[in-house]
Amino acid sequence: MTRRILIGLSAATVLVVAAVPAASAAPASVGFPTAKFPLGLRGVPARAHSAVAPGIDLFRVSHGKATEGWTVTVLMPNGRDHGSQDDADAKAAEVQAVGETPIVTRFIRPGVADDPEREYFSVRIGRWTLKERAKADKLVAKLKKDDIRAKTDYLGDDGFDTTGPWSMQVLMVDGRRFRGSYVASVGKSVAKRETTSSMSRQVNAIAGVNGGFFNIHTPKRLQGDPVGISVVGGRLLSEAVAGRSALILKGGTARITELKTQISVSGGEGGGSAVQGINRAAAADELVVYTEEFGEKTAADGGAEAVVEAATGKVVKVRAAGGTVPRGTWVLHGRGTTADWINQHAWTDWTLTRNTKVIDQRTGKAVPLTPDTHIIGGAVGLVRNGKVKITAKADGHASVNMILRRHPRTLAGITRTGGLILATIDGRKPGEAVGASMVEAAKLMRWLGAKQAINLDGGGSTAMVVRHKVVNRPSDGRERTIGDALFITAR
Repeated sequence: MTRRILIGLSAATVLVVAAVPAASAAPASVGFPTAKFPLGLRGVPARAHSAVAPGIDLFRVSHGKATEGWTVTVLMPNGRDHGSQDDADAKAAEVQAVGETPIVTRFIRPGVADDPEREYFSVRIGRWTLKERAKADKLVAKLKKDDIRAKTDYLGDDGFDTTGPWSMQVLMVDGRRFRGSYVASVGKSVAKRETTSSMSRQVNAIAGVNGGFFNIHTPKRLQGDPVGISVVGGRLLSEAVAGRSALILKGGTARITELKTQISVSGGEGGGSAVQGINRAAAADELVVYTEEFGEKTAADGGAEAVVEAATGKVVKVRAAGGTVPRGTWVLHGRGTTADWINQHAWTDWTLTRNTKVIDQRTGKAVPLTPDTHIIGGAVGLVRNGKVKITAKADGHASVNMILRRHPRTLAGITRTGGLILATIDGRKPGEAVGASMVEAAKLMRWLGAKQAINLDGGGSTAMVVRHKVVNRPSDGRERTIGDALFITAR
């Protein structure tokens, strides 16, 4: 077969445009949609239904078939699978020099609500069927010997047009019939990662899904720390990233909004200071509060700490940084200039007052942190007021990989009548489950009836449990340990 070398933006260059899909009508209440599946070849998906509990239904949905195969993608100087036209042209020339035939592909990462579309280029070699992966792997090994970095890619992951297949699990909760509650959990501690099923057992959940993103860029012992806000039983366990999407749970109600936190301490002789973080590693000159839910020793980083009695605010001990958080206390940790503040304002037997507010940025009002208030953060906005509105940049995920590429997804949505929709989309299983792009995820949630929707953590973290058993197929082949989770309980 003759292959043309496509270098640069000539008329022969392959152009792939992935656009935000047009909005489609969404059902008005909880109940599985009767409309055709919104992705791939139009048609009614196969589905299986089971009643989980009064007002809670589980649907298993499958649609489409595998038609894509494998290619080899050449990595750019930055290590990514895409880059500028100049980088792509240079890599294509390297590939041609070792006797292979490159194809330069121009594509558009779709624009979202807070970030415009962007142009990128990739360099690829060959195409093989689903059963011929070994041939692509062999070429990758050959290129490595020629000092060209490349990887084997499944074409269904690209985010361009596909026929699937899709495999979804959907929990639908009818707020008019359901008499239980929605709760968040960080498991046994904030710092430690646990599986969704393990957390489910701890709260005796009926069902649930993994929660928001967690911090993999911190010491391993602290990687359970949610990226963004976490409130469990009215207690703020992780601060918000201002403006990011979150799911507020109160009893059997749920709503989606954007939040910020305001945290400060005052004490000693009237001095006050802002607090930058809760239950996470402290940077230089930051004040961080550790609660008894932290579950790890604080860092021995040369700073200072005040151990404070939670009930009275009395400082029971001032110590060098590094120690446990005793039950019934919280610890104020400072490094650099903030360590000086502690030494000046937090003497033993003095009183420290911690002031905490969670602000709804849509209304400007404080969210009451009552014992039945739970908040899951670390999410990406997908649907607002019934329309696709992806806030990937504000939520820290405005990249090709997050917006355009297909991955397993965990999604949460609210219907017009206040019902809750929890969905997992399996992926990273060539020929079996293709996953979804962020744009596709938004369209799927509208199809399911969501008036508001967010994208929770996905990839290998995506998990749905019913009666503590995993009902989807995690892409790692087993459950991944995560930071927090969202559950439906009988109480």
